Amino acid sequence: MSQDSTERIIAGLRGWIASAPAGARVPSNRALTAEYGASPVTVQKAMRRLVALGLIESRPGVGTFVRAVRVAGPVDYGWQTGALGAPPTRTSVLSSTQRTVAPDAIGLHSGYPAVEMLPERLVRQALARAARTEIALTRAPAAGMPELQAWFAAELGASSPAGVVPASARDALIISGSQSGLSSIFRAVVGQGRPLLIESPTYWGAMLAAEQAGVVLVPIPSGSRGPDPDDVERAFAQTGARAFYAQPTFANPTGAQWPASTSHAVLETVRRHGAFLIEDDWAHDLGIDGEPHPIAAVDDDGHVVYLRSLTKSVSPALRVAAVIARGPARERILADRAAESMYVSGLLQAAALDVVTQPGWRTHLRGFREQLRSRRDLMVSCLARSAPLTTLETMPAGGLNLWVRLPEGVDVVQVVRDCELRGLIVAPGSEWFPAEPSGPYLRLNYASADPSRFAEAAGILGSVLEAS
Repeated sequence: MSQDSTERIIAGLRGWIASAPAGARVPSNRALTAEYGASPVTVQKAMRRLVALGLIESRPGVGTFVRAVRVAGPVDYGWQTGALGAPPTRTSVLSSTQRTVAPDAIGLHSGYPAVEMLPERLVRQALARAARTEIALTRAPAAGMPELQAWFAAELGASSPAGVVPASARDALIISGSQSGLSSIFRAVVGQGRPLLIESPTYWGAMLAAEQAGVVLVPIPSGSRGPDPDDVERAFAQTGARAFYAQPTFANPTGAQWPASTSHAVLETVRRHGAFLIEDDWAHDLGIDGEPHPIAAVDDDGHVVYLRSLTKSVSPALRVAAVIARGPARERILADRAAESMYVSGLLQAAALDVVTQPGWRTHLRGFREQLRSRRDLMVSCLARSAPLTTLETMPAGGLNLWVRLPEGVDVVQVVRDCELRGLIVAPGSEWFPAEPSGPYLRLNYASADPSRFAEAAGILGSVLEAS
């Protein structure tokens, strides 16, 4: 009987609310008790239901009132287009590498290695230890924890030859991931409206950071052995650029590594023009067939601004990286980072330092590289067998990706869509070009998906290309 009374009150009040203006006062509970012959408890239950339905609102100490009810329908956000203006060409959408996909899909689009390849035990233990210290409750220095600064500097200094003054702990700035470092470097070293030389293809996040900093990109073609040093020389002379962003070691997306001759020639060109080389050593820990040889290790006069991240080899959850720079450039980058985010979480810094100074860290890196090798080789063999229309122009010496060329005339966007319809997620190569793509490419991450599904993935790609 109580339930029937509640529904009767709700039905009656809904009819009254439909004809009442927004803001009209609802009869008191005492009046409703009398009108419907119901108990106060039943009336209160009915009122709570109406509040939950969004039809009325209670204002303590004042009363209960009819809410303004909007007719359900598509929400129009068109006004925001006028308020925001024309969208930037790259920041208007997420990169394909940042997409979340269905659990059963084969994801070869990601920019990270699979969780099972990371040092899970070391990371969990390090976070637990850091959480028990005072660092969990205190602010970190703007430039970073001195111990972590010293570690990054020592890592770079280990590659410095005799006669070169190695980087010091003070030269290192701890940042929250390499992406934030790129933004600060471009603002502080290049400047809005100024040209920046950049490899083509290159890391899409660098193009995004440059766009946000208002930097004008000047593409330099880069192949399996990096850019032609003569092209770099010519671009500096023609544009008056003050910086060149590059990935000399296991470049994203191609996996290429510059030979020593190219590194030396580019560094000399940078020095001759009184400019900077912004060296992104994102894959320092991801070597397969080669070891990293940072150009910054042979520079002691401040021409190289060096960037190294631990995100790919330690954990994406520990977004810790470092910029190593000398002189006024270092101070300007620090000022920009302090204005942007003040400081990096000391908890994350302490955990990252804990991981990379544990005896198990080097053991992890050896196993990590072997896993990268086996995954890379397996995917290459699967593509050769089941997707023969693809071409691998460079066997990557390190990193996480294969840079695969498709047949001329193929619609890459349509290939990506058709693959997705069959459960395979791949990244279109156009995202890695700062200008028009030099050909139809896909970037395939061999470190993120289950390798037992590589053959299936290659089969899907092969059948899509044959049908194109």
